[in-house]
Amino acid sequence: MVDDVNGAIRTAPYRMVVGISGASGAIYGARTLDALKDLGVETHLVVTKAALLTLSQETDLSPDDLTAKASVVHKLADVGATIASGSFKTLGMIVAPCSIKTMSEIATGVTSSLLTRAADVTLKERRPLVLMVRETPFHLGHLRTMTALAEMGATIAPPLPALYARPESILEMVDQSVGRTLDLFGLDWSAVRRWDGLK
Repeated sequence: MVDDVNGAIRTAPYRMVVGISGASGAIYGARTLDALKDLGVETHLVVTKAALLTLSQETDLSPDDLTAKASVVHKLADVGATIASGSFKTLGMIVAPCSIKTMSEIATGVTSSLLTRAADVTLKERRPLVLMVRETPFHLGHLRTMTALAEMGATIAPPLPALYARPESILEMVDQSVGRTLDLFGLDWSAVRRWDGLK
């Protein structure tokens, strides 16, 4: 663990908030939970209803399979949960994947669920907030929203394939994106294939 990343709390127990919204790519959230478990990081999960629908369409995972991957699962409407308070120490938050709706709500600060409230708390506490935004192409409104979030301190990290890693499966592409996202928190997951120069 690095000593400090963007003012994140680095005292045990290490905790990460993981949000999964309804954009395509629920597997990114699932694999983020797997990676953090491998790394010994306590995970606090909050999932939208649309995310569970996407999960059923894109994977063989059930909602129970997904929630079993997390240390703690919070209800979407529970705005009194621990992760809704800045006094609850975490390393930060990842939203994987992050829908345009979720991104836009975070950007305005007008939060209507625990997921977006937790993201707002992460920003106000100056902790790392990484949004794996899933959409393409982006129109100008999307881009302006991303700019606003970047100015607030969020990191926009669309999950793009790292073809230099020569992935042999979709899962390898997913894991590379997840691992590179975790790099932003100073977390080194063994599934990442590092660039070691031209051959």
